Amino acid sequence: MTAFKRIHLIVMDSVGIGEAPDAAQFDDFDVDTLGHIARECGGLDMPNMAKLGLSNIKEIKGIPVSEQPLAYYTKMQEVSSGKDTMTGHWEMMGLRIDTPFRVFENGFPDELISRIEEKTGRKVIGNKPASGTEIIEELGEEHVKTGALIVYTSADSVLQIAAHEDIVPLKELYEICEFCRKITLDDPYMLGRIIARPFIGEIGEFKRTSNRHDYALKPFSPTVMNALKDAGHDVIALGKISDIFDGEGVTQVIRTVSNSDGMDKFISTFDETFHGFSFLNLVDFDALYGHRRDPKGYGQALEDYDTRLPEVFAKMKEDDLLIITADHGNDPTYRGTDHTREYVPLLMYSPRFKQGGQALPIRKTFADIGATIAENFEVTMPQHGTSFLSNLI
Repeated sequence: MTAFKRIHLIVMDSVGIGEAPDAAQFDDFDVDTLGHIARECGGLDMPNMAKLGLSNIKEIKGIPVSEQPLAYYTKMQEVSSGKDTMTGHWEMMGLRIDTPFRVFENGFPDELISRIEEKTGRKVIGNKPASGTEIIEELGEEHVKTGALIVYTSADSVLQIAAHEDIVPLKELYEICEFCRKITLDDPYMLGRIIARPFIGEIGEFKRTSNRHDYALKPFSPTVMNALKDAGHDVIALGKISDIFDGEGVTQVIRTVSNSDGMDKFISTFDETFHGFSFLNLVDFDALYGHRRDPKGYGQALEDYDTRLPEVFAKMKEDDLLIITADHGNDPTYRGTDHTREYVPLLMYSPRFKQGGQALPIRKTFADIGATIAENFEVTMPQHGTSFLSNLI
């Protein structure tokens, strides 16, 4: 049987499926994003993920185990030293990160803040871990009155700068972020991303805009995406995928503003006559519900996502392969607001699987996805990962 013409990868950002063997090394104990959300919600109603075999990986309250799952299913363990977005996505595309990106739980050093203030001529306020919406509510009025930059971080390796578009024009905000990117590439900072977070509105009614822009590190080595592009295949990056890889290996960028918008645009790609790989990140699970420790909202978002899958299935042809996974956990019932070190689900579905799927061995690295994609398209194999393509065809 021939290989697949198109492979479509959905990353459900932060949807972990239980504590990884090395979770204690990351100060994570008894974490289980999907399991604990289901418990808090009295069960999850996800009939389409159930049909694929989600509860066959690990039984989840409300989601029945399928007698004949449509998908091949298993779970994956991350091997890299980290539990953040970039580490997870980079590993999926064949890299292994042994030196973790730095996080700044107590805000950034005075030396870095001073350099930003000296370069921009603007005072910095905030400088602490915070929710993006909450810090705008807290400091937005001071920012509007003084022109100071709102700088904050999160549990990720990220420096974020929030500014009102009428106070700091977008061009200036982007230039500031580009400067911050240049000075935080290496030790002692090793920051994964700089993010421009513009907002609009009147005091008390601020609203973030879709003009967010991420400035990520470039992957330290070529990824499977580079190999695909170099071989003339299409690589469609939806959501924040292009930002995560700093545009490397991408042939088409499609921005999204929400999970729903992401699914709309992802489904639309099936109508395009492309040959290659589409790659979608659904960030709302992580950003809106995981970090904000909102299990009920997270559960509703999962159920809303599940209702969109029949639209995906209806568009698929026999030479399409759909892979669904996650990049890390973010158990909304756990202490703090950090990601959690977990296994992630892995489901592979194609209409050509007439007899349905079956269990595969637990994958020891996320890079198995990249190796499978590389073998399918007969491009250079990554240094890490083992293909499971032969199990599917």
